[in-house]
Amino acid sequence: MALVSLNKASIFQGKHLVLSNVNFTITEGEFVYLIGQTGSGKSSLLKTLYGDLPLQVGEGSVGSHSLAGLKDKDIPNLRRELGIVFQDFQLLTDRTVEANLDFVLRATGWKDKDERSKRITEVLSWVGMQNKKHKSPFEISGGEQQRVAIARALLNDPKIILADEPTGNLDPRTSEEIMALLLRLTEENKAVIMATHDYQMIHKYSARTLKVSEGTVSDNKGQEL
Repeated sequence: MALVSLNKASIFQGKHLVLSNVNFTITEGEFVYLIGQTGSGKSSLLKTLYGDLPLQVGEGSVGSHSLAGLKDKDIPNLRRELGIVFQDFQLLTDRTVEANLDFVLRATGWKDKDERSKRITEVLSWVGMQNKKHKSPFEISGGEQQRVAIARALLNDPKIILADEPTGNLDPRTSEEIMALLLRLTEENKAVIMATHDYQMIHKYSARTLKVSEGTVSDNKGQEL
């Protein structure tokens, strides 16, 4: 089943054309690397997928949503079908791990406090952070913060995870632990798109690669780079 698709798509930042003739489809259970030099258009591509940039030319879909003509009022529903993991974690530093996750659940319509608490326990257990839920972000390591960020991305059980340089600020051992978590997600039929500069990781954990360069995207389906 296709979860992410772009067909003859052009990606713009305002009026500036960033990428043209972008064509790919990602199905459930796939792990896909997104690579390219800084400024090549990786971030613009990801922003288009989560509705931060409009798709002005071509066709595209993410989950059950068409990207062409996507209205502002539909973007929150689109993002409920996505989990997004950032390089810099983006945790709220003025509240605990548990409160960070509860904030997201309340913002996405979870009314029942007991149900929220149960879901928080489930996702923190999945990433091995259930014993740190009363800690503040500054009391835990960078790797632990990224685990919490992955737990946050899983709260609404999305089928698609967008991970933007998720190991960029981590040491090699911690990076491998985060990779293992992301790869586990594909066993639950989630699609994972991971933007990265870490070529060692790409060679160690080979997977399909979308390369952003020269104004378009080439699809390297598991071949050597």
